[in-house]
Amino acid sequence: MEKDLSDYRKIYKKEELLKNNIPENPMELFQKWFHKADENDQLEEANTMNLSTIGLDNYPKSRIVLLKRFTWEGFIFYTNYNSEKGKAIIQNPNVCLSFFWYSLERQIIIKGKAERIAENLSDGYFETRPEGSKLSAWASNQSEVIESREKLKNKLKSYEKKFENKEIPRPDHWGGFIVKPTSIEFWQGRPDRLHDRIRYSLQDDYHWEIDRIEP
Repeated sequence: MEKDLSDYRKIYKKEELLKNNIPENPMELFQKWFHKADENDQLEEANTMNLSTIGLDNYPKSRIVLLKRFTWEGFIFYTNYNSEKGKAIIQNPNVCLSFFWYSLERQIIIKGKAERIAENLSDGYFETRPEGSKLSAWASNQSEVIESREKLKNKLKSYEKKFENKEIPRPDHWGGFIVKPTSIEFWQGRPDRLHDRIRYSLQDDYHWEIDRIEP
């Protein structure tokens, strides 16, 4: 089946992004953009982000994960450390995150290094999860081959029985990563494909160099 998409067109004209009205620290701008996306009725999950890693097979792979917290230090998400992405990050911590908020005509592209967060922070977040999500963290050997969904459901039932009327602890193989950025690019759609692209690059003395990039 063949479909020609060459006539698909969208005019970007909602906002502009200029160097003379942005903060020196990119996390301030990220916070401002995120809050605007979070308040936008056309965006259901502003914290949806694309995570790209280099796999154990040396191929890049991207998938959607959920941002659960951001601080001055970086961006935090949670996963199974034994999953495909967990193993990839442990072998090569260089990752890329990207956000696309289509109704605002905005993208953010973040390059950085991922590392595990402290266990007590992972414990704290795990305690806030619904019971079903806690049990799933135990039942699923994420990214491993399984014969059927029925077998997966049976595994879940066994953990439901094991932890019945008990507090469900965080599995050792499950927890958070923080991505500490080395580069953050803010992209604002503009007419005639002359988009605004502002890139913050972290320097050796920990200040951020700011550049405008051609679209």
